[in-house]
Amino acid sequence: MKKKTIAAATLSLALITSFGVNQIADAKEEKSASPKKAKNVIMFVGDGMGASHREAIRLAAQGLNGELAMNKMPYTGNVHTHSTSVVTDSAAAGTAMATGVKSYNGAIGVDENKKPVKSVLEMASEAGKSTGLVTTSQITDATPASLGAHVADRKKQSDIAKQYLENSKVDVLLGGGEDYWYPKGEEGKYQDHPAKDKKEASQGTQGNLVKKAQKLGYNYVTNKDELQKAKNGKLLGLFANEEMFEQNPEGEGDLYDPVVPLPDMTQKAIDTLSQNKKGFFLMVEEEGTDEMSHENNGKLMMKAGKQLDKSVQVAKDYAKKHPDTLVLVAADHECGGLSIEEVNPKDESGDDVSKEDGPYTPAHSKEKFALDWTTNEHGGQSVPLTAQGPGAEKLEGTYENTNIFKAMRDAMGLKK
Repeated sequence: MKKKTIAAATLSLALITSFGVNQIADAKEEKSASPKKAKNVIMFVGDGMGASHREAIRLAAQGLNGELAMNKMPYTGNVHTHSTSVVTDSAAAGTAMATGVKSYNGAIGVDENKKPVKSVLEMASEAGKSTGLVTTSQITDATPASLGAHVADRKKQSDIAKQYLENSKVDVLLGGGEDYWYPKGEEGKYQDHPAKDKKEASQGTQGNLVKKAQKLGYNYVTNKDELQKAKNGKLLGLFANEEMFEQNPEGEGDLYDPVVPLPDMTQKAIDTLSQNKKGFFLMVEEEGTDEMSHENNGKLMMKAGKQLDKSVQVAKDYAKKHPDTLVLVAADHECGGLSIEEVNPKDESGDDVSKEDGPYTPAHSKEKFALDWTTNEHGGQSVPLTAQGPGAEKLEGTYENTNIFKAMRDAMGLKK
């Protein structure tokens, strides 16, 4: 196990370094061509996506010599992820990236003393920009919640939903988690106790928040067709009871097939928010990279990662026409203690978390590789970040995750 750990660490360092040097030919031009101020910011979060995850996704999507859209960016960061604990959860990590303040695991937009701390999304809104949150998890889950709510416990998802509507007034909300918007016994669009997971059912604690959202002017949609037809303006889309996928150990009912793919949600959010002449702030999260890593399910982790990369390309296409857009791809933490290995029947791997996952074939290749997990939980490793556009230079180097907040705030010229 010691050799494996050293190998994984070496691989992670090599990958992080490669993001900075193996870029497309016009990367230097991108660095000098960006405007000084960002009118728009599009922040991507690959939940649980460490360096080995990004490399596995690259192999699966682009092959040995191909490159991901998220890696074709001129600036690279190496981000420390600890909260007030050595190993963070998504709530504390999200809070650090959203507010610039380190807090305890489970904290949503509050400091160690449970006092609210203003987020970059709220600052953008105060500056007149439109705001949006998109995720394949519950829209009230930790990462989006850290940008638009303030609660002492991440489990209070109905409180978070209510704060989206009444306090931060987020313009576009797209994801899962319908169960927290309807009170117990009041079924929404998605059936209570479905066959795929009989535990799922409405459990809201703040009344019918969908009706409240509609009264506040939100256009409410529940599937891909409705989303595509929705007109510009405030938009609430809830596309699942809980997450927009089912996470279980591989071969035991696992499923990654969102009702609305992440790239489609990303495109609609950009189309809607970009109507504001003052600009916008958008956070897009792929949760499947984390949840599938918790289950040591490499196949679906990589499938989710491919959708994240397609979503990044959507944002980059927009940024190409609107160079006053900062685009960054971050991770809140690593998950699974993942390493990439050769397929070797003599490997010391055993059962459970040390069992090899695969073999897998890189795109456009006959080669094989295996994934090896060392845990079902989060790791304390640093994670890579890539960025392009105005202010991206402040995301270069090695730093704490709180610097992500500062870089986004400064790029938009927001008041402290």
